[in-house]
Amino acid sequence: MSSRRRSRRRTRRIESAAVWAFLPVIGLVPLWLVALAAVWFPLGLVVNVTFPVFIAAHLAGSMVLFVPTVQRHLFTRLLGTRPPTPVEVAVLDHAWQTVARVAGVDHRRFVLSITDDDELNAFACGGHMLVVSSFAVRELPSDELSGVLAHELSHHLGSHTVALTIGQWMSLPIIALARLGWFLQNVAQAATTTFTRRSSIAEAMGQVVAAVLRSVAVVLTFGLTAATTMGHVVGKGAEFQADRRAAELGFGPELGRALRRALSSAVPRRAASFTQRLAASHPPLRTRAARLEAYLRRGHHPSMGPLPEA
Repeated sequence: MSSRRRSRRRTRRIESAAVWAFLPVIGLVPLWLVALAAVWFPLGLVVNVTFPVFIAAHLAGSMVLFVPTVQRHLFTRLLGTRPPTPVEVAVLDHAWQTVARVAGVDHRRFVLSITDDDELNAFACGGHMLVVSSFAVRELPSDELSGVLAHELSHHLGSHTVALTIGQWMSLPIIALARLGWFLQNVAQAATTTFTRRSSIAEAMGQVVAAVLRSVAVVLTFGLTAATTMGHVVGKGAEFQADRRAAELGFGPELGRALRRALSSAVPRRAASFTQRLAASHPPLRTRAARLEAYLRRGHHPSMGPLPEA
């Protein structure tokens, strides 16, 4: 093992990106409370539980999402990912154990999962889950795959996934209530059209009910979209911090080559508009590669080579 990759214990710490990531979570709180109230009210008629206790119980439920066993069996289904095949395990094990050994973490405490994708893609979620695309496992050299995994592990070491996981848990009742609102709005609209043709008063009442339900669904959907967009905006900083942490672990050049490979294989597209850049969950690959290269040069690490042509 090279001197720049000495094994050392890398404890988790709360980085600035992890703190900023709670802004969209805070923005979700009013909608979350409304959604929980809609669930608690009928439940409270049959079960003796106060609203504050119900809120605390639901929030405490998010903690189970940080348990590796729960992530292995629940997150894989929620995210549409799958366990790696025996062939993929053989490829991943070498790259992942190298990263875990250098970072000083127990590789068995983390869950590796696969998303079937024909592009280079990877993300971290929960407290111990790392997801990589089948393309990355199939096409990347082992050292570049280690660079990608070091980046995703860095999200966990920087506590970047904590707010994201809690926000996803809080979103569940909001999404459910929004979908219920759209469904009941359609039902009310259909009933109004079918049964109130002979009564203008009944038709007007049906239209009002449908409009109220539609308004509730629109507000919930808009609020959730706004929080998601805010999460993407503040989350871009987490990507740069994870790139830097991967470089600190000694995997900067390997990660940089993986980014360059993704740039070289990317399909040329028209320049993104301001709205598209705002809604994007990650910074542009070229920006990440350039910042990582600059960081490596300041630290006197080997260069990654020239950027591919746009």
